[in-house]
Amino acid sequence: MASRREGRGHLVVFEGPEGAGKSTQLVALSARLSAAGYDTLFTREPGGTPAGEAIRRVVLDPTLRVDPLPEFLLYSAARAQHVADVIAPALAAGRDVVCDRFTAASVAYQGYGRGLDLGFVAELNARVTGGLEADLTVLLDIDPVAGLARASGRAAHDRLEAAGLAFHRRVRSGFIAQAEADGGRRWVRIDADAAETAVTEAVWRAVSPLLAPGEVGR
Repeated sequence: MASRREGRGHLVVFEGPEGAGKSTQLVALSARLSAAGYDTLFTREPGGTPAGEAIRRVVLDPTLRVDPLPEFLLYSAARAQHVADVIAPALAAGRDVVCDRFTAASVAYQGYGRGLDLGFVAELNARVTGGLEADLTVLLDIDPVAGLARASGRAAHDRLEAAGLAFHRRVRSGFIAQAEADGGRRWVRIDADAAETAVTEAVWRAVSPLLAPGEVGR
């Protein structure tokens, strides 16, 4: 597991298949950190900047047809802006950042899911982030059948949620492959099909070691 580094904030990323409950857990974590006095920046991908939010509307619009390569390039453009304008400056200032999705999502969705070359995905990820990697990736893992059943209750569905079950199985395999390749150094895999309170506590146990008590109210 990643340890603290003096002078630079930590980047914590939340990933998972559709319906894994990322939004719920991010809200819970934000509330807990705020109550304890931590100054943590919460952001998301695609998004986080005006340009990124505009790109988000395009790539998630279920009425648009976007092929795999331009889809990945759009995500990458949003990520480059996000890192340059938001994430990197916050980390350099010593602030911790929690991001809803990052480079691992492109590996899982555009690499494993859409079938783009994994080497190409990794190379472009590295270029648009300047080599920035998450200090911790929290994988909220759930079987796609259960996850899509959860997502079906949402008022609106985006392009990714509308993809077939086979696509979502490949995406999950992509996340699991990355977690296993990491060997527990910077990834933690949490069963998102467990009770919500149990998942919340598992998330806190994973994230809190990166946040030293001296950082409260910094």
